Amino acid sequence: MVSRVIPVDPFDLVIFGGTGDLARRKILPGLFRRYCANQIPTSARIIGVARTQLDKKAYRILVRDSIIEFSGNHKVNKKYLETFLLMLVYKKVDAQGEEGWAELKDLVRKDVVNAYYLSVGPGLFGEIASRLKQWDIATVESRVVIEKPFGRDLSSAKKLNAVLSTHFSENQIYRIDHYLGKETVQNLMAVRFGNLLFEPLWNSQYVDHIQITVAETVGVGGRGAYYDKSGAMRDMVQNHLMQLLCLIAMEPPSQFNPDSVRDEKLKVIRALAGVKSHHIVRGQYDSTKTEQSYRQDVENPRSFTESYVAIKTEINNWRWAGVPFYLRTGKKLKTRSSEIAIVFKKLPHSIFEQDGEKKQNILAIQLQPNEGMTLDVTIKEPGPGGMRLIHVPLDMTFAEALGDHVEDNPDAYERLIMDVIRGNQTLFMRGDEVEAAWTWTDPIIKTWESRHDVPKLYEVGSVGPEDAMALIRRDDRVWRDLK
Repeated sequence: MVSRVIPVDPFDLVIFGGTGDLARRKILPGLFRRYCANQIPTSARIIGVARTQLDKKAYRILVRDSIIEFSGNHKVNKKYLETFLLMLVYKKVDAQGEEGWAELKDLVRKDVVNAYYLSVGPGLFGEIASRLKQWDIATVESRVVIEKPFGRDLSSAKKLNAVLSTHFSENQIYRIDHYLGKETVQNLMAVRFGNLLFEPLWNSQYVDHIQITVAETVGVGGRGAYYDKSGAMRDMVQNHLMQLLCLIAMEPPSQFNPDSVRDEKLKVIRALAGVKSHHIVRGQYDSTKTEQSYRQDVENPRSFTESYVAIKTEINNWRWAGVPFYLRTGKKLKTRSSEIAIVFKKLPHSIFEQDGEKKQNILAIQLQPNEGMTLDVTIKEPGPGGMRLIHVPLDMTFAEALGDHVEDNPDAYERLIMDVIRGNQTLFMRGDEVEAAWTWTDPIIKTWESRHDVPKLYEVGSVGPEDAMALIRRDDRVWRDLK
């Protein structure tokens, strides 16, 4: 299968935080892979910006080393790499002062697409946006990319949106959530809206419940200071899990364009029911003989921040009336797995005597680590001896179904950066979408903060706190195994 390459026009991409961790691990290696796929012309320029004093040669060495280190399973073509490095420029700029802005203005070309990736802390978003306009560097055609967190509550999100909108129109702002760039997430939309098979069943008449799981085996790593002020609710539920829920639950958009898709996602968020206190479980991983506890990792012996959250919620509309949505995410769990499971209702009546336990059809969308989809169905077991039923998955693991074509697929950051250059906002969050998500999330956080709730402890390498298991068992359901 041959990948259809769609090159972009020449551009200048300015990366603020161009020497930082995200730039080195994701952005720059991703751009190199798109260059190797003939999607980026050699006339494009990538301009790294940071406070560090570097010359162009030193920056190119830093980027070369980063690409080699973080290339993963991708082979690094040395010839392509040397050509790619010639596209790199570096400028020392003080984001909070005046140093370097005049030189940056002279460097950025006005006759090509120009985009500004703010790979910095959210406290600098306003400063950089203001100076880009003050120095007449950004134009009405420019694009600005910002990373989460998009605020830490509704109030701060509104302030951030207000600051950005002072300098840029909404169609210039790209709020990036890398989960939306994953191949399987986009395939979810294709499965739903490109096949007649599923859409008639995608409602409360046929769906029993839906589970969304994002499980990690890692702890907080070097993000302890940030994470302890954030927690799983702000870091994962308010954005990543919320976006997955929207794609699962939204109505078919009138057409596949940015505003039509985001309008439907917004309707889902606004229809989310408030979460009752007994429908949420917070957890925190505990120490073992070989593993530190969360409190040790963040160096805060009195921390009440959650590293795990499980939630039951519903959507108050006709399509999903009465269908529970179970969300869970956590760190230091049994395995790394991100999955959406649509669990269909049991048969109202079975004609097979041996089918004492009526199995449910389950459409499972695996986002990571092995992208793909399975549909659990009931079939007859091969061989003589009567009608013996077994339950098997119809498996469409992308690596097996699509072969070598999968190797050429861009990762989430690659895809999203190229969408920025093309001016396609479909996979990016809109300002009102962010505010609506915080409107739902804030009361949940404020409730447990006002009560000084202590997270339930769970063992490193487990599936989470026992209270989370009880949350779903009360409804005579079970969480899917973390595989």
